[in-house]
Amino acid sequence: MKKNILIAFSLIFNCFLANAQNPIIKHIFTADPAPIVYRDTVFLFTGHDTASVSATNYKMPDWHVFSSTDLVNWKDYGAALSPKTFSWATGDAYAAQCIERDGKFYWFVSTFHKKDDRSNGGAAIGVAVSDHPTGPYKDAIGKALIINEMTTDLKHAWDDIDPTVMIDDDGQAYMFWGNGSCRWVKLKKNMIEMDGEINIINPKNYIEGPWVYKRKDLYYLLYASKGTKPEMIEYCTAKSITGPWTYQGIIQENVPNSFTTHPGVLDYKGKSYFFYHNGSLPTGGSYRRSICIDEMFYNADGTIKKIVQTEAGVAVK
Repeated sequence: MKKNILIAFSLIFNCFLANAQNPIIKHIFTADPAPIVYRDTVFLFTGHDTASVSATNYKMPDWHVFSSTDLVNWKDYGAALSPKTFSWATGDAYAAQCIERDGKFYWFVSTFHKKDDRSNGGAAIGVAVSDHPTGPYKDAIGKALIINEMTTDLKHAWDDIDPTVMIDDDGQAYMFWGNGSCRWVKLKKNMIEMDGEINIINPKNYIEGPWVYKRKDLYYLLYASKGTKPEMIEYCTAKSITGPWTYQGIIQENVPNSFTTHPGVLDYKGKSYFFYHNGSLPTGGSYRRSICIDEMFYNADGTIKKIVQTEAGVAVK
């Protein structure tokens, strides 16, 4: 009898441990999650924090790719891309997002541009391409897609960061990005050229880290907000990807031990999930962040219920 009780307790305890996942990656510090589903597998594209415990700024040398089929166990494919991949780039590996189109994977990244005959420097957006989500990746254009000189509504040099890309139902691709103001532009079908002018919107409390997607008949624009310090996640909705956007409020409060947070949204096996980062690992912090996942729920009218941050995390049944 005692043996059976111990076995039952062990099974329950192990089951609890299997779900006690937040942060989901524990062997390195990761930030700026960007998940996709490809062939029933979740691929997670992340930044990589390597700053020291006493650092007062970011050190992000590369981007990593992870995969999972249960959101609990993750395989790390290592550093799949870095600013060194781009001959025009210098500096850190800021937030990025990868999407698939016609069997190819386009990884839109933000980093910084060298001073040269095309740009005087500042933040820039590039595109890498691969035939597989885990790489190998190469520069898809041979130059930056967006440089600082293309956007002049703000004067600081780091305003062209944090790209998010979606392909609408009619096949038209859009990219949103920006720090301080939110910019968007159409992309050509080849995914490496702009198709028209850059547009600017200013959602309430917007600061950076946009994530755009469509669910049913609504478009969603989530972003890190400047409503408080540290950042929170707020959002807008629209009936058209080009707006007008209606402000809907705060869905994620401040995260533990990190000034920043960054949204990523994924539907997988019948449920919706919200990805973000915090600084809750031992020795973690604003420059040593870690990615977490919690389940995401919607109201009947399509608005998003507030995200409940948990230590237990999630598991796909």
